[in-house]
Amino acid sequence: MDLVGVPVAEQWPTMLAAARRIERLGYDTAWVYDHFHTVPHPTQEATFECWTLMAALAATTERIRLGQMCTCNSYRNPAYLAKVASNVDVISGGRLEFAIGAGWYQHEYLAYGYEYPSDGTRLAQLEEAVQIIKKMWTEDEATFSGKHYSVNGAINQPKALQSPHPPLWIAGGGEKKTLRIVARYADYANFAGTLDLFKDKSRILDEHCAAVGRDPSEVGRTLHMFVTVGLDAADLAKKVERTAAQIGRSVDKYLASPQTIAGTRDQVIATLGAYKAAGAMHLIGFFADILWGDSLELFAAEVAPALR
Repeated sequence: MDLVGVPVAEQWPTMLAAARRIERLGYDTAWVYDHFHTVPHPTQEATFECWTLMAALAATTERIRLGQMCTCNSYRNPAYLAKVASNVDVISGGRLEFAIGAGWYQHEYLAYGYEYPSDGTRLAQLEEAVQIIKKMWTEDEATFSGKHYSVNGAINQPKALQSPHPPLWIAGGGEKKTLRIVARYADYANFAGTLDLFKDKSRILDEHCAAVGRDPSEVGRTLHMFVTVGLDAADLAKKVERTAAQIGRSVDKYLASPQTIAGTRDQVIATLGAYKAAGAMHLIGFFADILWGDSLELFAAEVAPALR
């Protein structure tokens, strides 16, 4: 719902200006969602396709690393997706962060004609997909035969500029299957929620790493959260009220969400500092006021320096 009220002809220039602003402020990464229409409720508001944006931003930004939070595995054949990702990495000069998950938005699946299989099937598909993607990124001719996907001598040229391949993020906190997949294949895990939940998921991921014989330190622990920063209590209240309305929640519901970090400078530093102490090494922050507020600037100037 970021583009409400922005005429269609101005939407891409608006997004590009936001990306360049993020880059100018010194952020490390910029991220887009992989959805076909708005979440959590479908509306007629604009939602640009994720990998179209990746290609466009790759060609129009200079330094910022570019990610997706996160690519829905079900929406694209994994060999095709590996090819697209490699191209984007080359176009960007080696700035791609590749994030993927099993998918969850049933209404969107069905609206676009995709089957919506069980959780177990989607996770099995994800595990096969990441194996194919890594083969496509690292082998001259990729071959894989699975229950859900297969490739037979697939050639992927040009390969990504990053070696051995772009960083692979796998999002999700399913304790039995998702985190096992993360332990086997991912460079980064991504969680959202309370500090206790973050600690629990990280501990369980450690156990899965031990079970598959991998050093847990090889998997970076990251989080994604809604972020609102106020100059003072009055400024924060105004931003929270408008943000909650924008995303279709009450103020109380927005503030109570375990995915929300809202506060003044010192409050946000304290909250995120606790996550950092628990092992979080990167934050993907969704600044809902990016087009009308200054949380982005306040975070860059006041919060980030205290946490780096």
